[in-house]
Amino acid sequence: MEGLESIYMEKAELLKALSHPIRLQIVRGLLHCGCRNVGCMEANIGQSQSCISQHLMRLKAAGVVKAARSGNEVYYEVSDPRAAAVIAALFGECEEEYHCTTSQ
Repeated sequence: MEGLESIYMEKAELLKALSHPIRLQIVRGLLHCGCRNVGCMEANIGQSQSCISQHLMRLKAAGVVKAARSGNEVYYEVSDPRAAAVIAALFGECEEEYHCTTSQ
């Protein structure tokens, strides 16, 4: 029973990490637009850099996203395929065109 409990705990942690509208926007945006820095996410989501950074810290701690430094910039991408599956399940039937902003 202990092994089964840990599986449920792992799934619950993933869902907790995704359980905020801004974090859903971040993950969905990264899946649609690819690897992005916080400035690009700010333009797409319409939230402040500090707000997005706080949510990225939560997603990174849960292993949903990973970060890579390029010069002075940090770029993020989705690292957990289960998160992509959850986003597809949530938004798959209502896929409006997603506009990716590349400028900061």
